[in-house]
Amino acid sequence: MHKRRLRRSQRLFDFDRGLAHRFVAGADEAGRGCLAGPLVAAAVLFDYERLSVGDRRILGGLHDSKQMTEEGRLEMYPCVLRAAARVSIVVRSAPGIDRRGLHVTNCEALGDALARLEPGPEAICLVDGFRLPRCEVPHRRVVGGDRTSAAIAAASVLAKVTRDRYMVEAAERHPGWGFEEHVGYSTPEHRAAIEEIGISPLHRRSFQSVAYTQLGLEAAMAEELEGLEGTDEMLEVDDLVVAVEDDADGVEADLGVARR
Repeated sequence: MHKRRLRRSQRLFDFDRGLAHRFVAGADEAGRGCLAGPLVAAAVLFDYERLSVGDRRILGGLHDSKQMTEEGRLEMYPCVLRAAARVSIVVRSAPGIDRRGLHVTNCEALGDALARLEPGPEAICLVDGFRLPRCEVPHRRVVGGDRTSAAIAAASVLAKVTRDRYMVEAAERHPGWGFEEHVGYSTPEHRAAIEEIGISPLHRRSFQSVAYTQLGLEAAMAEELEGLEGTDEMLEVDDLVVAVEDDADGVEADLGVARR
């Protein structure tokens, strides 16, 4: 298993190095298909002239975050922060998704994450799966990018861990929906909780999910959520980890850029 992981990770780095650029940036998101919670986009810039043997060693288990265990993602998170030349993380709230639309929010968040890296003309920028029509940073769409590019895979780890941490802490303020377990995705347990107790302030009212349709909630959602107006407040964070505040359900945050 260890040798397979190393070979798989090596293929990711081989792809990036094969692009013949010193700087390779990758962007990916987490939470696009969730019923509840924010969308988190991350971008990672690798400098292949400065990426040391030690950096490559600690990134030996890197892969698409969806294919990694939770423990593996948590272990990889600080390794990415150490090895990357720059990283950025962007959070877009459920109310913001409802106002702008999911696809627009997703593309803008990915573009914002790339732009905040300030990758420069020497870098090649890769995005998992999407072309970003409003993004001023030249970029290349890579289908299945989190299984292809090391930079995109690294971004997927940052986005997934950041979002999961947010949802686990948010579960303390919104008990009953099991956010600490499914982190907002559509699971039988999540759908059962919606059927029993309704919608929380973290749920996306505009998301046309099969779960909502099956539960007959389409007409009821507007009434249940009428008083749940979200705001786009900046979220204060330390060390690129999302910290939950009392009024952070409507948070919109650009978590800054970390540079080596």
